Amino acid sequence: MALSIPGTFPQTLMLLGSGELGKEVAIAAQRLGCRVIAVDSYADAPAMQVADLAEVVAMGNPDALKAVVRKYQPDLVIPEIEALAVDALAELEAEGITVIPTARATSVTMNRDRIRNVAATDLGLRTAGFAYANNSAELAAAAEKLGFPVVVKPVMSSSGKGQSVVETPEAISAAWDFAMAGARGEGELVIVEEFIRFELEITLLTVKQWNGPTLFCPPIAHIQERGDYQCSWQPAQIPEACLMKAQAMALAVTNNLGGAGLFGVEFFLCRSDASNAADSQYELIFSELSPRPHDTGLVTLLGQNLNQFELHLRAILGLPIPAIYSLGSSASRVILAHENSAAVSYEGVAAALAEIDTQVLIFGKSEARPHRRMGVALARGANEADARRKADNAAAQIKVLSS
Repeated sequence: MALSIPGTFPQTLMLLGSGELGKEVAIAAQRLGCRVIAVDSYADAPAMQVADLAEVVAMGNPDALKAVVRKYQPDLVIPEIEALAVDALAELEAEGITVIPTARATSVTMNRDRIRNVAATDLGLRTAGFAYANNSAELAAAAEKLGFPVVVKPVMSSSGKGQSVVETPEAISAAWDFAMAGARGEGELVIVEEFIRFELEITLLTVKQWNGPTLFCPPIAHIQERGDYQCSWQPAQIPEACLMKAQAMALAVTNNLGGAGLFGVEFFLCRSDASNAADSQYELIFSELSPRPHDTGLVTLLGQNLNQFELHLRAILGLPIPAIYSLGSSASRVILAHENSAAVSYEGVAAALAEIDTQVLIFGKSEARPHRRMGVALARGANEADARRKADNAAAQIKVLSS
């Protein structure tokens, strides 16, 4: 697919989804002279606070989605959330609207079953063993075949919603109900996966250009809880052979999806049956992929010469990316809410910023709920441990208060 927009500025970009990642995309776009329209299902979403224009629509309604795109005729449509009327994107693309990275890529990656089928079946990549279930009974049978424990997820969700680890057959029914409660989109389908005992979870930010080579950021390691990112650090210390394999796998899957932009490709790094630490004794397993900037990649705001949002914009606008390199050990730690509140305020920001090479991003979400990500602390340090300590300490200083 060739770049279908003129190489002149300003250009109009429409974000479909306007959370904290979309907010940083909007800021990066405006720095390049672009006009940004932020669209989401609720008013005053983070990206709407900085965009040129904002629209509130039902994101799962194909007619509403097509109407707002046709109203503005943007040069680029940039999906930033999982739950969209993806068939509408394909129709808009057929009309000549450029969807980033492509309508097909957006559709495939928003459904765990489709991206897993592409990776495992079409490309032959190593993934966790998996199966699908349409009801609790099918889930029980699939889990029994894979062997407990298993991981149960809705095929479409975000930020770990509906995901659980099931240890015993007796927990299957609750896991099914939890997956359904956290699912987005229509239909009842879950994916049940082999439980992977990994050494490290890795995000490889992969930059696909329209007319240039695919580029890779230094690898990012991260930790999840409840299926949601909690902290990340860069560069992750992994064997060189594993990094080369991760890049080859990321190249294969992004080439299959097509288009241009930044992809967050996730892997598990596992120890093989052998006990020594030679490179050959590690196994790399493909996990998931997001066709957009990644939450774990917030660490690049402090850790790279070009952060992931700047790279995303340069790639989709066809602008040069001369080099991507680390600025040193860096880390992030999320700032979470702990209770429900219709209005929030913060304390401890000054204390969080007291240490050198530490930054805080407050996302601007107007409502809080338990475990909701409200901000992130970033730090750069003398080494990995120092950067992670500084980020953890900064995040711990900030309290989300009910107003």
